[in-house]
Amino acid sequence: MKRSRFPVGRIKALRSSGIRVTLASCRNCEDLFRPTFRCVIACLGTIAMCLSLAVADELDGLTSMLATELSDAAEQQQWDRLQKMLQGDVDTGQAQVDGMTALHWAAYWKHEDAVRWLLDKQCSVNSQTEYEITPLSIACENGSPRIVRMLLAAGADAKQVLPGGETVLMTAARTGVADSVAALIEAGADVNATERRKQTALMWAAAEGNVEAVDLLLNAGADPNASIRSGFTAMLFAAREGRIDCAKRLLAAGVDVNAVMHPASTAGRAPRDGMSALMLAVESGHFELAVELVEAGADPNDQRSGYGPLHALTWVRKTKIGDSVDGDPPPRGSGQVTDMQFVREMVRLGADVNLQLKKGSGGRAKLNHRGATPFLLASSTADLALMQLLVELGADPTLTNVDHCPPLLAAAGIGVTAVGEEPGTEEEVAAAIQYLLELGADLNVVDDNGETAMHGAAYRTYPATVALLGELGADKNVWNRKNKYGWTPTMIAQGKRPGSFKPSPETIVAIERLLE
Repeated sequence: MKRSRFPVGRIKALRSSGIRVTLASCRNCEDLFRPTFRCVIACLGTIAMCLSLAVADELDGLTSMLATELSDAAEQQQWDRLQKMLQGDVDTGQAQVDGMTALHWAAYWKHEDAVRWLLDKQCSVNSQTEYEITPLSIACENGSPRIVRMLLAAGADAKQVLPGGETVLMTAARTGVADSVAALIEAGADVNATERRKQTALMWAAAEGNVEAVDLLLNAGADPNASIRSGFTAMLFAAREGRIDCAKRLLAAGVDVNAVMHPASTAGRAPRDGMSALMLAVESGHFELAVELVEAGADPNDQRSGYGPLHALTWVRKTKIGDSVDGDPPPRGSGQVTDMQFVREMVRLGADVNLQLKKGSGGRAKLNHRGATPFLLASSTADLALMQLLVELGADPTLTNVDHCPPLLAAAGIGVTAVGEEPGTEEEVAAAIQYLLELGADLNVVDDNGETAMHGAAYRTYPATVALLGELGADKNVWNRKNKYGWTPTMIAQGKRPGSFKPSPETIVAIERLLE
């Protein structure tokens, strides 16, 4: 059969115009680019069908646009246009592709008149988007109390819940507009409802510092002692965020100022078991709140979390810089009380400046915290200013931990396991060592683990500290020995240490010079 040639250029032109032409019907012929006449007819039919479908799609799109004209006007804040459309016969329930209606947008833009117009046209007040968001939820989020009341009066459900369990009352409590919270409570919202993590509206209000919302919720019967899996309560959220006024309201409602959390898990970055509002305030840098809590009866010597408030201050002032659990950035803090003023206030209020920790554990190169005082921990971070203040307030610089590791060894570097991430520069360590020697520290002391100041300098990999100890008279016959773990300072500098196996050539050279 003689084949009719089909113009390839026509096919390319159709393809370039956006029409998909595959010539799938040309299976009857052997040459794709020279199809038979029968195949050409089949392809033309396919093209015609595609064109008709494209036109239908365009018409559907136009119809869809017209169907959301009311919602679009509200989204674009074309209020005159919206009002004009509402004067005619219009579907107020028309929704955009994600479910947003004109009422959603009116609530979003806080346009009370538009909300009123739509409600007068019997607009569905409880309509939901694809994410189950209602106009009431948006009004609570935006802090629009009059719109909240308008929607509730029109039949909006005050007990609405988002997929994650967040209620509109929680939303309003977080935003903090008191009248919105009051309106929801009046409409029957459950003040003790919980979301999937068991958080309540009171917790959200306390965490955000919304005092009026806290008052309203407490007066409506919210449970101030409700807790979540981690052990956090409304009071503990307030303490972590430094919300002084909210903390006072919760204490007035009967919350125990010495109550502590008992997390279901303490792994990773979870809070420690036994954390109190006082400890949370201190570790978050909210020193004014911390003082207020002690004045309200919090124990300034409480160790149930493993540490006392003055101990915690040592790592709040000088944090680690790594990405480990302890490598958090310094807290932003709040209030009018500085960290050093906090120390003075705590001692004035009864904090024991020589309080020794009851808990702790040791191990290879670790500084055992059992028996440690605030001064010992301040020495471990080479925090000279804090060390001097503690001594001024009565700290005993000779007290050691349970391993008889004194502040001098801690300052030199005993306990450093993450090289380059621990607090204390070479200059700060040198100043701390000099100060401790002025206070009468023994340069050649050896603890129960066989560690010396030179071992500590090797852990820090600080060649300048090694040289300083040599200049000050450190006895090589004392320090050039293996510790309990079988390491000499030279071996530690070569990489025989936990946490890092990278040798420090500069530190090795500094130690070898002292051994010549």
